[in-house]
Amino acid sequence: MRPRSGPTVQHRVLASRLRTLRERAGVSLQAAAVALGAHPATVRRIERAETGLDARQVRVLLDRYAVSPAEAEPIMAGLAAASLPGWWHQWRDVMEPWQQEVIGIESSAAVVRTWHPALVPELLRTPAYEAALCRALSAHAAPRRDRHLELLAERQRRLEERGAALWALFPAAALRTSVGGPAVMAEQRAVLEEAAHRQHLTVQVVPLDFPPHPMTGVPPLHLLRVPAPEIGDRAVLETPGSRVDIIDEPAAVMDYRIRLDAACAAAPHPGSPLPRGTGSAGNP
Repeated sequence: MRPRSGPTVQHRVLASRLRTLRERAGVSLQAAAVALGAHPATVRRIERAETGLDARQVRVLLDRYAVSPAEAEPIMAGLAAASLPGWWHQWRDVMEPWQQEVIGIESSAAVVRTWHPALVPELLRTPAYEAALCRALSAHAAPRRDRHLELLAERQRRLEERGAALWALFPAAALRTSVGGPAVMAEQRAVLEEAAHRQHLTVQVVPLDFPPHPMTGVPPLHLLRVPAPEIGDRAVLETPGSRVDIIDEPAAVMDYRIRLDAACAAAPHPGSPLPRGTGSAGNP
């Protein structure tokens, strides 16, 4: 059994299929557990991708659910790939458990939408901006910060490499907050201006004199969409006090999507010039 670093999407898909097959067969959790010689909680954890996929257990469950060989074969064949650790596994020493879950979904997301009420969103930050922010907001030693920066750079690279769509919305106040000083902000601004010309990237900045909008007062929010019917959309809400809520209830996720849609529709059109600010180069 590999050390846990959060399930991959392939793992989640297989786990979801096992639950669907059990329900289709009319087999209870208790009955499935009896077949395994385990506690019902074990079956529940398998179906929630909270534990590694064991080939013997999966075979026993498929037999109990009377799954045909034609349907069982691709499931068994996919076990090896689904059991591999995610690419982020090597950075798990600097990741919180919630980050492992979020990055596990983000790594296969076709669309990532993000809102930050005060800062440049994480997936658009330059290394210098993120390093300065870490120094200001956390007490972690330099080696841990360096590892964190490596992880962020890899997330950004992989997102761009697979052509995932990133849509970011944030207020102009983020460009007036001097993170790391004028040089760091000038570089960050240049990256944001260049981003407006990239095919899979949408950046919208809410002006300082903009009226309240549906995202006003909402903590950092990320919406993740994976192109797999077994995996529902996720909303990740970073609430005050270092608490993070990962929301998968469809109605709640839809509510956040509607609010973000309305805020984006009201904000300046993507590609509009970035507002000037003191954070960029010391200009008034």
